[in-house]
Amino acid sequence: MTVQQGGILQVYHAGPLCVAGFGGRDILDSFSVKDIRDELLELVKEQDCETLAIDLTGVKLIPSGMLGLLASMRDLNIEIHLYNPSDDIREVLEITKLNQFMHLHDVEIPY
Repeated sequence: MTVQQGGILQVYHAGPLCVAGFGGRDILDSFSVKDIRDELLELVKEQDCETLAIDLTGVKLIPSGMLGLLASMRDLNIEIHLYNPSDDIREVLEITKLNQFMHLHDVEIPY
């Protein structure tokens, strides 16, 4: 497992399957969606990522802009997986129907 830190995201694994997260911190309100988008797009491009998994451990809610960002990743033909979404995040994904193309998992992520 590769752990890279820099910017907002921690990258736990890179390559065709990219796993990135926030290190168990609920920080999404503290950073702009643009900064997160820029880091994700750079990761996807540099690693030729086909599947992007976002670890949401510790994240209570996702700002609407982040939901839009994840939805827009479909345009890049990237499969999106969300690890450890909270019950509130799951509910929002169901209401918005975004759960129909994002795969939700409960997994253990070693930090």
